[in-house]
Amino acid sequence: MFEAAELGQKVDKATYAARVPELVTRLLEAQRALRAAQVPVVIIVSGVEGAGKSEVVNRLTEWFDPRGVQVQAFWDETDEERDRPRHWRFWRRLPARGTIAVFFGSWYTQPIVARAFDQLTDAELERALARIEALERMLTLDGALIVKLWFHLSKKAQAARLKDPRKGRKGEWKLSPLTKKFAKRYATFARLSDAAIRATDTQSCPWHIIDSEDRRHRDLAAAGTILTAIERRLAATPAATPAPAAAPAQAPVPVPVPAPAAAPTVLDQVDLAASRLAPEDYDRQIEAEQRRLFELAWEARRRRVSSVIVFEGWDAAGKGGAIRRVAAALDARLLRVIPIAAPTDEERAHHYLWRFWRHLPLAGYLTIFDRSWYGRVLVERVEGFASPDEWGRAYREISAFEEQLVDHGMALTKLWLHMSKDEQLARFQERQQTAWKQHKITDEDWRNREKWDAYALAIHDMVARTSTAAAPWTIVAAEDKRWARVQVVRTIADRLEATLG
Repeated sequence: MFEAAELGQKVDKATYAARVPELVTRLLEAQRALRAAQVPVVIIVSGVEGAGKSEVVNRLTEWFDPRGVQVQAFWDETDEERDRPRHWRFWRRLPARGTIAVFFGSWYTQPIVARAFDQLTDAELERALARIEALERMLTLDGALIVKLWFHLSKKAQAARLKDPRKGRKGEWKLSPLTKKFAKRYATFARLSDAAIRATDTQSCPWHIIDSEDRRHRDLAAAGTILTAIERRLAATPAATPAPAAAPAQAPVPVPVPAPAAAPTVLDQVDLAASRLAPEDYDRQIEAEQRRLFELAWEARRRRVSSVIVFEGWDAAGKGGAIRRVAAALDARLLRVIPIAAPTDEERAHHYLWRFWRHLPLAGYLTIFDRSWYGRVLVERVEGFASPDEWGRAYREISAFEEQLVDHGMALTKLWLHMSKDEQLARFQERQQTAWKQHKITDEDWRNREKWDAYALAIHDMVARTSTAAAPWTIVAAEDKRWARVQVVRTIADRLEATLG
């Protein structure tokens, strides 16, 4: 594959000087159009050490308007990054819609380097590349443009720069301290990089290999490749012409969804009548389970095992009360509760999973999501805020996300609090009649209740398609609040205990 980038292509000074002004003008025009079209762009800068990647990044920041470009350099991992799944560091730096992020180093760097130094097996590298390909596909389907640039040098050209870099062309003496270390394994890196490129070179996210021996050719080729990719993407984007760049992000307009015919679901299998607990039994059991969870949480802290707990359920099913019983069992320093409401403008400017990646806990801590990423296949599906294509592919995206959490060693607990439609009505009426509970009932709650059957079908599909061996769903009978609270605390403790082994 790399032979095509070892042709010794050169650009003379006059040609370079003549082409740059037009190229910069078109890049700036394309950047403005990206803002109008709200297309996020990720430019991945990878390649052989010594190929001048740093110079290329500097050139891009000169040629683009720097106000719309963020350079994200992925160097050594911080303790904060090591405490979370591998892709966390990339998700939190993804660009908002209409902006550009230059990833200097990327999700490719660690797997290739680790395999070159025998820290990963071939099977582990293959799995990492499959996960990368899935990430890129997911971002692309959400509207992002990913431009992947591989800057290549032949072994001979790299050796020449190492031998006497100051005699090279302007700026080429700025070699990374890693260059000599990696040059000793040039053949290994070439083989692994070739395999990685082939495994992730897709129609939607192709690789572009750039001959980097001549810096002028390298810079023009990189900028030209980026420009072509952006212009093609804009040409295929219906929204490329509208609104001024300063226009705020608009909330999605709901699309009416017809109510489905009532059909049996997994919720119908829950025995609500038998799931009850007497007050004296509740007091004894809740104390025992809270004590157990307390001890397990501190053991997890000692062993640096984090927990993610997802609370979903019907309106008025008792999520808040159950969360308070969980919190009462834990040291407040270990727990964070994230309430999820309608996305903000900033959150709408990113992939829907972005806001959840941001809140993943450090090693040894617990995070409760009061509602979660499942909004994509529940409220967004039923209310029409997501298209069938968007929520349809979300099942696989969510399962892949959760698999990464579990593979990292996190304890993931997913709870759906279920009750009958009649019990929900009784609780709604109680809230309306009780002064200190009236803030809990809204017009939206009543509207959601009218779509009970549509939500029941969406819940059935959610459980059927995302309850996996790694991340199973637990449906908690919540007709009786005492029973539900004990089951919630017990389930979280069981999951944490199983993860700790």
